[in-house]
Amino acid sequence: MRFEDMAPVRGFPSFRGQKNFPGLWWSATMGSHVGYESWLERDWLMAFDSSPEVAGVASQPFRLAWLVNGKTRHHVPDYFLRLHDGGVVVVDVRPDSRIDPDDQAVFDRTAVICESVGWQYRRVGEMGVVRAANLRWLSGYRHPRCRRPGLMAQFSEVFAAPRPLADGVAAVGDPIVVLPTLFHLLWRQELSVDLEKAPLGPDTIIGGDRQ
Repeated sequence: MRFEDMAPVRGFPSFRGQKNFPGLWWSATMGSHVGYESWLERDWLMAFDSSPEVAGVASQPFRLAWLVNGKTRHHVPDYFLRLHDGGVVVVDVRPDSRIDPDDQAVFDRTAVICESVGWQYRRVGEMGVVRAANLRWLSGYRHPRCRRPGLMAQFSEVFAAPRPLADGVAAVGDPIVVLPTLFHLLWRQELSVDLEKAPLGPDTIIGGDRQ
């Protein structure tokens, strides 16, 4: 069975006084919920869900075990990503400020194990505040119901050359009607936009197909 089709190897406990915030994210990629153990993990899960390269996502996918000086060490990576090109990326989410030498040793060992089976390994830290805020906004339009083929074709034509968001929307139709489709296209990265420069707004420059 594929890892993305299996249940996590451990749960996501929630209790009074807990410092992290676990939860479930409805993934448009999977059409089902994927767990996270912190808001930072949730932000990266949003990024994975919006990536056109990602075909499948699993949280807490498996437990690794190895011996160190006769003692068994364990590690459960945070995410398993299956890519459309057949590749795999295993991801751990941990801010730089929260990594001690033992943690680094675990991440290094995980990278070696992943490399031995032809997988990529990444450790990601804090996400930029602006990027995270823009992803949270666009995620509200991630559901496939926002994909309206006629409007998608019009937006592709309107934004073939870079122009402000508000100008392009006005050229297509009533903002209330057409904005959900535009936001969905930005979420899916089918139109290019800089999500790290500033919060999305009427003056945001949208610049054509990502291809």
